Amino acid sequence: MIETLIWIVVALVAIGLYLSWTAGRLDRLHARIDAARAALDAQLLRRASVAQELATSGVLDPAASIVLYEAAHAARQAEEEQREVAESDLSQALRAVFGEPEQMEAVREAPGGEEAAGELAAAVRRVPMARRFHNDTVRAARALRRHRKVRWFRLAGHAPFPMAFEMDDQPPTALADRPGSG
Repeated sequence: MIETLIWIVVALVAIGLYLSWTAGRLDRLHARIDAARAALDAQLLRRASVAQELATSGVLDPAASIVLYEAAHAARQAEEEQREVAESDLSQALRAVFGEPEQMEAVREAPGGEEAAGELAAAVRRVPMARRFHNDTVRAARALRRHRKVRWFRLAGHAPFPMAFEMDDQPPTALADRPGSG
């Protein structure tokens, strides 16, 4: 009788340790999501800031400056619910303005243009990487949260279900192939 009771206690302790380890893993994934989201937000803000700075520099033609400035401003001021759409609009504006290599050449030839072009190219390249890292972490947390043991024992606590950040982040051809300061 005592031996059976000891085995039951050992089994319960083992199950408790396993559930604790799973809850800790889920907590670490949520912390990684928060860190990845902060990095993504920083990259998106940097891209919008550089685009806005370039739009107001006088290097671009007036129509391109207005399109780029308005898209960058909207991306910086967007509420969280509208952020993905605003960032996608900025990506489309960047492709519209820098779709032609001649526009990049005009930027590079202006005083300080080489540095501005390099900074914009680096910002545009970093956004897809930051978004991919964030979404991969979200995918891992979602997969773990879908397990029965996590749902049955409510190991996620009150943490909101993680959401991926979906946006159009395809860079303009003139910026994607450009080696820049990275």
